[in-house]
Amino acid sequence: MFPGKVAIQKEDLQKYHNRDTWFQLQHVDADSEVQGKVHLELRLSEVITDTGVICHKLATRVLECKGLPIVNGQCDPYATVTLAGPYRSEAKKTKVKKKTNNPQFDEVFYFEVTRPCSYNKKSHFDIEDADEVDKMEIRVDLWNASNLKFGDEFLGELRLPLKFLRQSSSYEAWYFLQPRDNGNKSLKPDELGSLRLNVVYTEDHVFSSDYYSPLRDLLLKSADVEPVSASAAHVLGEVCREKQEAAIPLVRLFLHYGKIVPFIIIIIIIIITTCILHKSCEIDPVKLKDGENLENNRENLRQYVDRIFTVITKSGVSCPTVMCDIFFSLRESAAKRFQGDPDVRYTAVSSFIFLRFFAPAILSPNLFHLTPHHPDPQTSRTLTLISKTIQTLGSLSKSKSASFKESFMASFYDYFNEQKYADSVKNFLDLISSSGRRDHKSIEQPILLKEGFMIKRAQGRKRFGMKNFKKRWFRLTNHEFTYQRSKGDHPLCSIPIENILAVEKLEEESFKMKNMFQVIQPERALYIQANNCVEAKDWIDILTKVSQCNKKRLTVYHPSAYLNGHWLCCKATADSTPGCTPCTGGLPANIQLDIDGDRETERIYSLFNLYMPKLEKMQEACGSKSVYDGPEQEEYSTFIIDDPKETYKTLKQIIEGVGTLEQEHAQYKRDKFKKTKYGSQEHPIGDKSFQSYIRQQSEISAHSI
Repeated sequence: MFPGKVAIQKEDLQKYHNRDTWFQLQHVDADSEVQGKVHLELRLSEVITDTGVICHKLATRVLECKGLPIVNGQCDPYATVTLAGPYRSEAKKTKVKKKTNNPQFDEVFYFEVTRPCSYNKKSHFDIEDADEVDKMEIRVDLWNASNLKFGDEFLGELRLPLKFLRQSSSYEAWYFLQPRDNGNKSLKPDELGSLRLNVVYTEDHVFSSDYYSPLRDLLLKSADVEPVSASAAHVLGEVCREKQEAAIPLVRLFLHYGKIVPFIIIIIIIIITTCILHKSCEIDPVKLKDGENLENNRENLRQYVDRIFTVITKSGVSCPTVMCDIFFSLRESAAKRFQGDPDVRYTAVSSFIFLRFFAPAILSPNLFHLTPHHPDPQTSRTLTLISKTIQTLGSLSKSKSASFKESFMASFYDYFNEQKYADSVKNFLDLISSSGRRDHKSIEQPILLKEGFMIKRAQGRKRFGMKNFKKRWFRLTNHEFTYQRSKGDHPLCSIPIENILAVEKLEEESFKMKNMFQVIQPERALYIQANNCVEAKDWIDILTKVSQCNKKRLTVYHPSAYLNGHWLCCKATADSTPGCTPCTGGLPANIQLDIDGDRETERIYSLFNLYMPKLEKMQEACGSKSVYDGPEQEEYSTFIIDDPKETYKTLKQIIEGVGTLEQEHAQYKRDKFKKTKYGSQEHPIGDKSFQSYIRQQSEISAHSI
């Protein structure tokens, strides 16, 4: 049972935008929870009887409905049409439409509204009772046909008085379905309590793409503007009250047009010095409760940290490609900027991934949808300790124990001073900062990702037999995949990463050997046996990861080997026959977003337009600095302006672009006001937000006159 609900009219949403508000809870009633719209046609006709007397008949045509709710996973709607008055009620019903919430009915129902005086049934009106006719209404109810014992579910209703048909004998329109008033007034709103909500509401009208070209191009070239503080993207961040409202459409826009990496790297360079500083972590001492054992608590915490640390350092193959590209660029930028620090390639990346990603997710799992609610105080304290410990592990600082002020936490951290933890962090950072889209030959030092002994089958050898299988030392970097007789020997074979077309399991029947996989190249496949199934999966995942951006990757492959003149899987005889099985989906390594670049540009335009006074104030600040180059005025001190002339130029382009779009929106609204019909499918009768819009436009028109 639901204790109550909050309902906000669409036209009122803007009033509560981005601010905390207390709302009174309202009573929850199934009959009041409706959605959808119905298309009706009504026609009132005069009919002459055989005796020459005139009577009135109403034809009600139920054409269709849109957007009905899905109830318990299904919607089998039908409609009832009722002519009701003070002394009569006559109902008729459409056919049930199965499995659709957009039913097409197109059924007509006829009702006798008035009858000759000689007709004596009390259920009908005499023709002279015109006042009574004005009290009659036509009611359309939508229902979901159900086999449940509770009966059919109410979906919404529409009530129309007949008197409005006196002005027009035929009427056709769309209507929003309305809730049913069941007369339940037993609970007052203040008896149910209140709910505090923060509503964020935006509504954008998006034009065709060519309207946005000037503003979009200005935003996309932000990575090329020097200094970056003079770019349109940076200006947006400066004027917006909430940085997130600017960041989301910007990131989506740059991601859509493939510009996210250079843009983020240009921003990173500004803050990289801060990101690589080795700041000490302060952790409050653990407050023991009566009966708790200190050593037991330390062991519990150690197990938690170990478990989470392992999950993190094993997750590198799941890092999205675009993030790998960003980390790669960050790593290279840091190395160039701080050439005297050999560890900066690691610390620059770890500062971002551990400090800004893993540590906050552990500390506040509810904010990242890992848990439904904020943790209780005891759990929150445990998560705080874990988060700080993981953050310190990822920092790769030389003296980690010394970074803790409390002796208890310093001694606890001694558990993690083993080299294996530092090696795991470095291997993880190597993997996530290895870009599959960059020219690896331009990188001075290849990154070692994995190595170890495995058994491989000789490539292209004459006969089949165990002698064809050799134990070799395999080594994978972001440049190449090699094997040699022993660790440190000269490679016997080297496969460039760009030549790896697919990495797939190999069916056991091929060589009667378990834990085998294949690395498919343009001319042949290399068959390899790992030590166990876990090791085989690790190699497949990491090889797939580094080769997933190769342009010639296969879509089909042979799951079995080519032996004795044919493929064991499909029996094809030519060794060049295309694969018979689709390649596996691979890793969740790329971000797939359905992004509308024009929608994001429209959102950015709306933000610029909202903060136009700040843009103009910033432009004044640029003019003041550029002309006088004197002490900064206090009213301009909130803006970061490194180059007044370049920033002024950008601001001028932004203001002009926003002004042009504002004129287009104003013209669109004027045209919409003239052309839009109330009662159309786009704006059904009952659309209060459109009624509010009509009133606003009427007021604007009257004011302009």
